Amino acid sequence: MLRHKLLVTAAIAAAISFQVPAFAQEDKVVAKVGTLEITQSELDLAVQNLDPQLAQLPDEQKKVAALSGAIDVKLLASGALAEGVDKTDDFKKRMSYIGDRELHNAFFRKHVVEATTDEEVKARYDKEIAALPKQEEVKAAHILVKTEDEAKAIIAKLDKGEDFAKLAKENSQDSNKDDGGDLGWFGPGRMVPEFEEAAFGLEKGAYTKAPVKTQFGFHIIKVEDKRDAPPPAFDQVKDQVKQLVMRDKYVAILEKAKAEQKVEITDEALKKGYEEVGKMQDGAGDAAAPEAAPAAKP
Repeated sequence: MLRHKLLVTAAIAAAISFQVPAFAQEDKVVAKVGTLEITQSELDLAVQNLDPQLAQLPDEQKKVAALSGAIDVKLLASGALAEGVDKTDDFKKRMSYIGDRELHNAFFRKHVVEATTDEEVKARYDKEIAALPKQEEVKAAHILVKTEDEAKAIIAKLDKGEDFAKLAKENSQDSNKDDGGDLGWFGPGRMVPEFEEAAFGLEKGAYTKAPVKTQFGFHIIKVEDKRDAPPPAFDQVKDQVKQLVMRDKYVAILEKAKAEQKVEITDEALKKGYEEVGKMQDGAGDAAAPEAAPAAKP
């Protein structure tokens, strides 16, 4: 189910966002706030977790912004330590939760992120591409006019052998008239229904023998060529495919952990909700249905 995929993708994104940089052997101190030190590794983490707007700054400015934030943290942390906040039950509970989350993220990095190879991603890409149904595309041109009579007169000229591109430049009301009415390649769902039905019904090199009426006017359509739609290039979708591979690894790890460890939920309402989520996971398919492409003006 799509909802489950979004939840898993969110978990993947969260885990990746907490990746810890590879620290140098000597973790130098870059600033001091009273007795508290800010190390290079802490600064690197602060840079990684900058607000998205600040993350767009040049590298040196990002470091300064991160250092400023780290100093603010240390200033108040120093006050909190002086007041014994770190000894309170609430603080200890929060630190326990944060510790568990970081352990989750470290395990995720090791067994999902770092364990996902380029070969696995390419193999998944090949598998997905092989499973895609063939989809025909046409390369077409058109001439758009306001009235049916104008369209019929142009078709009569085409029947006498006049050049389609020349007639488009002279008569078409569309902005692509200077290109001979060229629309390029398009597949199903890209054009308004009446136009699409006529275009895909033509043989290569043929043009419509009757005007095609749409909300934009009257069209004469010529199909220049036909082909099976090429799949997206690997480099174009590599990151998305990698997310699929990592999602599957993550789900497999969770299922194995659940099989090995007993999960007990004492709150009945929460238990019911958790079981419903489990059912959605079990029924989730490999891919969500794609959204229909908006109808384009031909």
